[in-house]
Amino acid sequence: MKTHSRARDVQVAGVSKTFETQKGEQVVALDDINLQIASGEFVSVVGTSGCGKSTLLRIVCGLIPATHGKVFVGGEQVEQPRDDVGVVFQNAVLLPWLTVKENILLPMDLRESRRREHEERAHQLLAMTGMTGFEAKYPFELSGGMKQRVSICRALMCQPSFLALDEPFGALDAMTREAMNLELLKICAESKATVLFITHSVPEAVLLSDRVVVMTPRPGRVAEVLTIDMPRPRSLQDYASETFHGYTSRIRDLLGAQTLA
Repeated sequence: MKTHSRARDVQVAGVSKTFETQKGEQVVALDDINLQIASGEFVSVVGTSGCGKSTLLRIVCGLIPATHGKVFVGGEQVEQPRDDVGVVFQNAVLLPWLTVKENILLPMDLRESRRREHEERAHQLLAMTGMTGFEAKYPFELSGGMKQRVSICRALMCQPSFLALDEPFGALDAMTREAMNLELLKICAESKATVLFITHSVPEAVLLSDRVVVMTPRPGRVAEVLTIDMPRPRSLQDYASETFHGYTSRIRDLLGAQTLA
């Protein structure tokens, strides 16, 4: 099994998505989305519920097809799920009968590629996410934040060049969510993967991102893309800065204007 450690750029070119309801009605979820994510860049997407954020992520990852348009990762068109793309969803989706270590190694087991170096990488990921000592625990023995750490470790197991996260901290309490934001900042700095992050939280998007994509209500279009010009590494203390407040206010103004339109 070949793994990929070099970050890759992502290009979304004229992507639209239309779903058909059970009654045969056509629902346009996304309309002419154009977006470029540079290698190693962290880009967040925010928008109101139902604007197509998660649909966009699934198309970019090759989990569902676009109705129109194309997606490229590292210059290669995405037509199906790729082995160099790691995906993390809101629910950790851990197998309850497997231990933490076994859940992390699952991608390698499915490819019949369980070798000693993979075990070593699993231990490295556990150490990087502060989960050393929990290798033999089962999911029911973990907190929500711990489960998401395991899910992120599993996504990083194959050294993905592109990491896609769909509201991974949405179900966590506020304090755990803040802790996981800091954890993700550290993980992304170490992995150097290109990241597409879906969130409802405006402060979270600003804290984590190089750029934030603000989407319109359905049909989802790109309303504005903001470059977050704040130095790294970042911390929770950035929440108090005037620069941070300026970015969050601008994004909330955009979202508020869309809601009232």
